[in-house]
Amino acid sequence: MTVVVASRDRRGDLERSLARHECPVILVDNGSADGSPAFVRRRFPRVRVIELGRNLGAQARNVGARHASTPYVAFADDDSWWAPGALERAADVLDAHPRLAVLAGRMLVGPEERPDPICAEMAGSPLGTEPDLPGPSVLGFMACGAVVRREAYLAAGGFDGVVFFYGEEERLAVDLAAAGWGLSYVEDVVAHHHPSPSRDPQGRRVLAVRNALLTAVLRRPWPVVARSALTAACGGAEGRRGLWHAARRLPRALAGRRVLPPRIEAARRLLETGPRTPGPGLLSVLRRMSDQPSLRVVGPWQGMNPGEESPMTGTPNPIELQKHLSGVDYPASRDDLVRAAREHGADDEMIKALREVPDREYDGPNAVSKAVAGRS
Repeated sequence: MTVVVASRDRRGDLERSLARHECPVILVDNGSADGSPAFVRRRFPRVRVIELGRNLGAQARNVGARHASTPYVAFADDDSWWAPGALERAADVLDAHPRLAVLAGRMLVGPEERPDPICAEMAGSPLGTEPDLPGPSVLGFMACGAVVRREAYLAAGGFDGVVFFYGEEERLAVDLAAAGWGLSYVEDVVAHHHPSPSRDPQGRRVLAVRNALLTAVLRRPWPVVARSALTAACGGAEGRRGLWHAARRLPRALAGRRVLPPRIEAARRLLETGPRTPGPGLLSVLRRMSDQPSLRVVGPWQGMNPGEESPMTGTPNPIELQKHLSGVDYPASRDDLVRAAREHGADDEMIKALREVPDREYDGPNAVSKAVAGRS
């Protein structure tokens, strides 16, 4: 386990938090002007410091993850740290649940150690708990309270430069889910967060508006984008500022636009409209939705449980298939799929199945799964 901390001009916070980490730490500095890198090297010589020389926002975590050599990476902010024993527990949970890409821990805020409200939201997720996951399924998390499977995180592209910072987790979460990975809330993995007094609450509210709209442009259907824009326009001065800042980044968001598979969009809508009580599990919810024409769910999970053998003898489990194809840049040829599966350690049966699909371009995971299931 490696802890990756991204920071900028927070020397005082780093002095308080770095000593509390039990695992090796990589500090990625986003162009600080307060002498943070030199201070950390002097005060905490075991911390590896990477100076970017400029502010990359949340993408700084990607740099740290790439430099880590451990299979799991725990993120922390300069004003947060993990409770004693938490990361050892997290590693055990990830070892025991190979489909789990993101473990979202319980966040205790301030000296009073108040549970962050998002913890109750995640614990009561209407997506429920899958048999092969350790806790309720989620499609969002707090980065400073999350532990990721490094391979899955990097294959999904990590955090992006469009959203940049604040609310950057949602796009990554839905992309991981679309690739077949699981994300779960695990209450007994605990992180502490003492928010820095130097934060700008008003500025963050503007960022929240901007980034919600940008995330919608990146992954959601156009009606959802329109509603987000209307909400921002009616949200007073901060909403209009957020809308204006989003417009400046719109070309980059449009360039990276890739609408979610229907099954993940359906789950995302359920989180927005469903009751905050534990449900029967994400896959069960999606199967139930697939029976409703207005919420038709199509994709490699439809009608199957994790770990369940496909009805066709010799057909790989769709979730295992997508796990070994994580990071594929679609559209992709049959040779591209075989190569990616080999690089991700796929067994001979899966390689054979991919070699038997028609030799053409595939535009996404659903097309690959259908081709594998339908081969003669």
